Amino acid sequence: MAKRTGSADLPLHGGRVPPWLSARMAKLGRVIVEAVVLEYGRDELLRRLAHPFWFQSFGAVMGMDWHSSGITTSVIGALKRGLAPLEQELGLYVCGGKGAQSRQTPAELTAFGERTGLDASPLTHASRLVAKVDSAAVQDGFDLYLHAFIVSVDGRWCVVQQGMNEQRREARRYHWLSENLQSFLDSPHAAIEGRNQGSIVNLADVRAERNRRAGLELVHAGPDRPVALLKRWRDSGSAALDLFDAPEPETPHLKLPAHHEVHASDVVLRRLHATLAAAADRGPKDFADLLLTPGVGARTVAALAMVAEVLHGAPARFSDPARLSLAHGGKDGHPFPVPLKVYDQTIRVLKDAVSRAKLGNDERLAAIRQLDAQARALEGHVAGPSFEAFVADERARSDVYGGRTVFD
Repeated sequence: MAKRTGSADLPLHGGRVPPWLSARMAKLGRVIVEAVVLEYGRDELLRRLAHPFWFQSFGAVMGMDWHSSGITTSVIGALKRGLAPLEQELGLYVCGGKGAQSRQTPAELTAFGERTGLDASPLTHASRLVAKVDSAAVQDGFDLYLHAFIVSVDGRWCVVQQGMNEQRREARRYHWLSENLQSFLDSPHAAIEGRNQGSIVNLADVRAERNRRAGLELVHAGPDRPVALLKRWRDSGSAALDLFDAPEPETPHLKLPAHHEVHASDVVLRRLHATLAAAADRGPKDFADLLLTPGVGARTVAALAMVAEVLHGAPARFSDPARLSLAHGGKDGHPFPVPLKVYDQTIRVLKDAVSRAKLGNDERLAAIRQLDAQARALEGHVAGPSFEAFVADERARSDVYGGRTVFD
């Protein structure tokens, strides 16, 4: 049975993704997905997309606002655009999206079935039911506005949905995974992101089976009994019925703050030091020929080391997604402007490594994998600059790196 794997608070954040960034996000997202599928397979990619910590870190390393709900929309959009030319090669299809696009999901899944020969009926049924569960069976104050269905040619899938509460200026993201899913109504979520606030009715919880059965009995019995019950609750002054008395199981909780700046407290410094040390140590050894290429230097290798963690890192290392924003900054200038020259070199290096691996030469991909292994080995054993010093240096070099923000 799939269980919730964690939660997080996501502040709403306005703004737009400029074309110069959205195009790069599509390219970087595509090559990261290609690398994950090459190394670990399609099922592992679906598992990662269903992991809220990894998903947030994935968006942060692509230069989006590291903490905001906008990561969901931009990542899904980048994947849909970036993976479209490689759908048949990868065997992965991204359907749905934000607003009106979400309502096209059943039609897109039907077209997917026609192209691949896979029976799309169970997929369209799952899509509709997942949307109904999170909009009707789970009443938590968040109105759904995004529904993305990522499916493989094997018929396995994951769903990422998001709802917003404009009064609280917060969003909640819901993750679903078909793997081991036995029921849509017995605690099916792979994860739900967001802070519980007020009374929540969750008829998709395994403990609500009696409530669902009682609801059907009320419907079948006609209106007299429900009206009598409602009058009794009104007369007693009860505003809500507590459906579940049992405590929620302990799960990891990622609390993303409302402040847009990246603070030192948002970053696990020992991990940052380990990543920088691994880049300094392994870079000259594993990328000797690459470092002779104009435009590729220590800064690009440092960015690659952070991307390597997204490719290979253990789930426990994604508890501070803000740290991954130090690879390519953020569109609003937090923690620093997006270094376009570094970003483009990262894409080029990864694309070259993936292309070589497809031809049987995986030395470049292995070198990137070694960056992550080295970082984990060095964690807790090396020192480095303070967070403030690192960001200050990055800002000072912003012009050299082609730094740009949405305000330019």
